Amino acid sequence: MNGNVRIFELKEVAEIYVEAINALLKQLSTSPQQFTADSLQEIISSSASHLFILECEEKPVGMLTLGEYLAPTGRKMWIEDVVVDNAFRGRSFGAMLVKHAIEFASSLGAGTLMLTSRPSRVAANALYRSCGFLPKETNMYKMVIGNDKD
Repeated sequence: MNGNVRIFELKEVAEIYVEAINALLKQLSTSPQQFTADSLQEIISSSASHLFILECEEKPVGMLTLGEYLAPTGRKMWIEDVVVDNAFRGRSFGAMLVKHAIEFASSLGAGTLMLTSRPSRVAANALYRSCGFLPKETNMYKMVIGNDKD
């Protein structure tokens, strides 16, 4: 039983969400940066970032970020930072978040929706395939600029 569940785009800074995001980031990354109210304000103020929160029984227990931009090859959208609290996994909340993001991305117009996931994240990779994502043969490159750790 999933109880009372809702997914919404976060539009206001509140300490409960800052604390929840910090807790979720610890489950997502081995070296999370400290997330602050200023960090949250920057995300929700950006027209290119959409931070979705999943609440169960009015408690934030999951999140997903959708970023978007236009390029000469068309609209690009990326799903980032998908995480559901360990205590709430196994209830299809990850699938709910991803499907919500797909619907939201579709409302933005035609484009390509992408995401990356480490091969070791077996359950996450299975989730993405079950939601209709297809593997893409590519090389992923990363460069850290400034103080950004991820």
